[in-house]
Amino acid sequence: MKSSLEKTPMQMTAGGALLARLKSIGVEYIFANSGTDFPPIIEGLAEAEAKDIDLPQAIVIPHEAAAMGMAHGYYLATGRAQAVMAHTNVGLANCAIGAINAAVEHIPVLLFSGRTPTTEKDRFGTRTVPIGWGQEMRDQTALVREASKWDYELRFPEQVAEVADRAWAIASSSPRGPVYVGLPREVLCETISADGLDMPPSMQPTTSNASAEQIKQAAHILAQAKNPVIFAQHGAGSAEAFAALSELAQEWGIPVCQYWAISLAIPTDHPMAAAPDPAPLIERADAILVLDALAPWAPDIHKPAADCKITQMAQDPLSMRTPIRNFRSDLSIACETSDGILSLKSAMDALRPDRMEQIAERQSAVAAENAAARHQILAQAEEGCDGQMTKAWVSLCLSRAIENRDATVLSELGCPMAPMTLNDHQAWYQEPHAGGLGWSFPAALGMQLARRDKLIIATMGDGSYMFSNPVACHQIAEALELPLLLVIVNNAEWGAVRQSVLGIYPDGYAARTNEMPLTQLSPAPDFTKIAEASRAWARRVEMGNDLPAAIAEALDHIAEHRTLALLDVRVRP
Repeated sequence: MKSSLEKTPMQMTAGGALLARLKSIGVEYIFANSGTDFPPIIEGLAEAEAKDIDLPQAIVIPHEAAAMGMAHGYYLATGRAQAVMAHTNVGLANCAIGAINAAVEHIPVLLFSGRTPTTEKDRFGTRTVPIGWGQEMRDQTALVREASKWDYELRFPEQVAEVADRAWAIASSSPRGPVYVGLPREVLCETISADGLDMPPSMQPTTSNASAEQIKQAAHILAQAKNPVIFAQHGAGSAEAFAALSELAQEWGIPVCQYWAISLAIPTDHPMAAAPDPAPLIERADAILVLDALAPWAPDIHKPAADCKITQMAQDPLSMRTPIRNFRSDLSIACETSDGILSLKSAMDALRPDRMEQIAERQSAVAAENAAARHQILAQAEEGCDGQMTKAWVSLCLSRAIENRDATVLSELGCPMAPMTLNDHQAWYQEPHAGGLGWSFPAALGMQLARRDKLIIATMGDGSYMFSNPVACHQIAEALELPLLLVIVNNAEWGAVRQSVLGIYPDGYAARTNEMPLTQLSPAPDFTKIAEASRAWARRVEMGNDLPAAIAEALDHIAEHRTLALLDVRVRP
């Protein structure tokens, strides 16, 4: 018999317990689109509020692709993994593109979806409507398995805390990435004790660390080279590493090529910031350091010399989840990119005094070459202002407008990076190399949610804007009061497809047509009307000379009214 002083443990639904555990392991937001499998989740939210249990903030996101994009953007801004909850197989299918994007870019996401009940009667939470049969699959997890580091289907309610802990620890371990957990309705409907849900995580993520010997070897390779080159595709990893790489490149006179860069590794106007074309750098390189690059160059075009020493440094330097990726790696260093850069800088500092004369000559030559290339890029951008403008002109105008502002620019086939002046490690993010379109708009919403006082700018092509489920994204922006600037670089076609065709068939029949097949998006919708449907500020800009004033007006609107501003900018095909 219990004594009168003993307390009966608090009971709650397994759905509510899962939510409480996510809060304890650091999840701040659950981006959710609910369905008929969500009753125990919704009951859990109400139950936790009634019992004064702290939970992550659950936000209604009216399309799962937007939920995945927001979790992606929130992580980029904060370095903290968030949760996405989708509705059975149909909701999970809408998450698949976002999961692929996250997997390729090593973005941790805790992805959950309901699973249609497996029982037909005699159990609480069983099937009650016809879709319970229609949404049954032999292997629902297959929808996202290849994009997931780990997956599991919850079997018993008492597993809730341990499964949440394991999901978080695996997603956050190097190399990071999304994980998936299926949640059958019957399991979530069961009742369990709430004891211990506020305890610290039962397991911690793992982190890769380079050995001192590997760092020493990489330092010697670069220090002894006559023509070393650094390729960086996913940034430097931190503000400290961004500064360290900038100093290392300058002190040693090493050009840094940000070919198809996803984020920024050194300032775009840095003396050692090379033009985006890797060809001339690779032709003369005798040592190459590749920093977190899935595809640092095009092997069919760019061929490093046989005696060129190539070092690959990243969370996963061999990109093991990619079946075919045969870039040479004479030295493979698995580590956090930021830690690797800082260690390499320290090791090379000790070697520098012996090579000062050699370095000085190279510094001058590289700086002059880069300055000439940048001057040409900016001059060409200026030429794009007459009449219907170029993408480069849009980039240049945007860059001038945000100078000296705390701003982040996301570009999904929108504004190119080359004409912009950017000097912060979080100043620039490009679309994932997986190519799952519709990323920029929701990712910017996630970043704005995390950094409400920062200027967040999403730029994208017209096709990418349509892919983003813009009606859903505009609804989210209004509901959550997220005042980002949205710039649609509108050429009324699939420009990336056109360029791909021209790259393979430069003199082919398609290149000679007035309208290339399967690339046209005419007639172009009036995108301003979509934004205005959610009470956003929106303008169309057709002439290049009108753009600077339009951007200034949009920024003034954001500063004064704190709502989204959209510019539909018409550019040349």
